Amino acid sequence: MKKQRLIEVKKLAKTYNNDGVETKALREASFIIKEGEFIAIMGPSGSGKSTLMQILGFLDKQSSGEYLFQGKSVKNYSDDELSSIRNQEVGFVFQAFNLLSKTSVFENVELPLLYKRGDSKKNKEKISKALKAVNLLHRSDYFSNQISGGQKQRVAIARALVNDPKIIFADEPTGNLDSKSGKMIMEIFQKLNQEGKTIILITHETEIAKYAKRIIKVEDGKIIRDQIT
Repeated sequence: MKKQRLIEVKKLAKTYNNDGVETKALREASFIIKEGEFIAIMGPSGSGKSTLMQILGFLDKQSSGEYLFQGKSVKNYSDDELSSIRNQEVGFVFQAFNLLSKTSVFENVELPLLYKRGDSKKNKEKISKALKAVNLLHRSDYFSNQISGGQKQRVAIARALVNDPKIIFADEPTGNLDSKSGKMIMEIFQKLNQEGKTIILITHETEIAKYAKRIIKVEDGKIIRDQIT
């Protein structure tokens, strides 16, 4: 089966203006991402990789260039449509986990489902399925401040999975973890990719980027390399 284009960007650029000082964070990036890819966007701190992820994940807008999502220019989506895409089509995993500390694992995973009223029984099934995918169903009643860093990141992955999104964006997901926990997290992403999820990983670590099937390397806001691993 031919894989569909999920994302296409053409000469994507982002310039920040602070007190009259312009900073070019991204310079004319062009590439295509198809369904089911596992891509690492790699580069040192300040290279523009996080800016690129924020634009691809609908958290920011480009200054110039074109961004097509599922064949439609992002400029032609309404704010409500973009909000729905962020909630339904995209999952986010961040370095800092971003969990609610005095809230159960189950309730943290439930959060994306609260934006859209749904059947409570079906929602419970979705949460259980997401927790099973990261092997944490047995911790569902624990508070998130009662579990380890590696487990917190697994909860964050479950939360990203709960709406069955097309894409998961992971921004330095192993940055706060020891090497053993980091390896476990990357193996979960590998498994999700094997099951058909599109994974876009942001990292500055070569060892972490090796888990991906394609590496896009960014320096000074420019794509300097795009290769299949």
